[in-house]
Amino acid sequence: MTAPQAVVDTPQALQAATQNAQHRDIVVRGALSNLPTIRLAPGQRLVGEDADAALAFAAGVDGLQLSADNEIAGLRIEASADRRAIFNDTGVEHLGWIRIARVATVGQVQILVADRMGGGHVDVDGLDVIAADARGRADRPQGYGVHVTQGAFTLWNMRTDPAVVVSARLVGLSAGRPSAPVLGSGIFVSGTPDGGRLSVPLLETGAVYSDGRIAPGTQDQITGGVFTVTNAFVDVVRNRGPVVTYGVNDMVLDNWGTVDRWDADEKLTSYGPSGIGFVNFGTVNELRVHAPIETFGQGARGFNVYDGTVNVAEFDRITTHADGAVGIQISQPIGRLAVHRGIETFGGTGDSLVKGVVVRLSAVPLSIKPGGAAREIDVEGGVVAHGEGIAPLEVHGTIGTLRIDGVATAATVA
Repeated sequence: MTAPQAVVDTPQALQAATQNAQHRDIVVRGALSNLPTIRLAPGQRLVGEDADAALAFAAGVDGLQLSADNEIAGLRIEASADRRAIFNDTGVEHLGWIRIARVATVGQVQILVADRMGGGHVDVDGLDVIAADARGRADRPQGYGVHVTQGAFTLWNMRTDPAVVVSARLVGLSAGRPSAPVLGSGIFVSGTPDGGRLSVPLLETGAVYSDGRIAPGTQDQITGGVFTVTNAFVDVVRNRGPVVTYGVNDMVLDNWGTVDRWDADEKLTSYGPSGIGFVNFGTVNELRVHAPIETFGQGARGFNVYDGTVNVAEFDRITTHADGAVGIQISQPIGRLAVHRGIETFGGTGDSLVKGVVVRLSAVPLSIKPGGAAREIDVEGGVVAHGEGIAPLEVHGTIGTLRIDGVATAATVA
């Protein structure tokens, strides 16, 4: 017979309830502190009684461990920033159905499908990672000459077996604060090359602020504010809030996977060297950025297609402010590209990281590299380069139809 609902208001009561597999519903009353790591048994549900419900874990330990078919709702969960506030047991046979709703954390939220686990489903409906430091996680996807640091929120199907599929619906994810970004990537979702697949009908984010704190001169490491990594298949990505990155090699939005539609509603900003507003190595059918992209670091480009393709890419405005900071750079064939309020650069020639190698680039507003091609490019609002000797347009590939409405000039330097 199933035990009645357990209401817990002390650390001891919480431990006892979670260790009793008959307790399916556990309600947290008030704030519980100095907790050891707590593991939910398969099928257990942990919810807060009201807005005061919180779990604070002891310094230096991971927080709440999920097993299978668990739900967490209406809680604030705090661990040390460099530990995991929520993580899962990869020794179970199957993830089952995991749900996280109306949860705020200090510490990383990390869900991995690894070892011999089967697949499962992850449902997130409201998760705010207030602070986290994921830089110490040694497991990092690799490709294109670089490794990717995990995120404040990480969902990763690590299985090498292509028959293992993880599905997820991820809504209302946010990370960091303007004056205190999360460290590492922000939102990170991934499968495994030629292996386990991650299938996501919807990934929707609020505000994301991240800083990888990568040492200057590092060539083989990157992060992303929102990163869809290899073998992640996403129907729709929506960035409803601003996405801002601050450090070296910190991409704002980065795609190595396959996305049908990607919409960014608020401004995308990069402050660090070799950051990029949106960089594509996978496949995007429709990309629409409805607010400005602006970058400030050396070699920090606005939009890049280095591999894969984008069928439709539509932007509001792109502005860069440093040497080597190309506005738009196309190195592979794409479909239609449109910019509604112009492309403008304010730099000259300088170093930038490209596929793990530092190269010299000029801050050309619109650059089609050898091998790059576009069926149609339509720019309203002009194409302007302010750097001395920098051309507004560079075409070493092919363009089917090019229309620039407004000036296409290299600004005169007094």
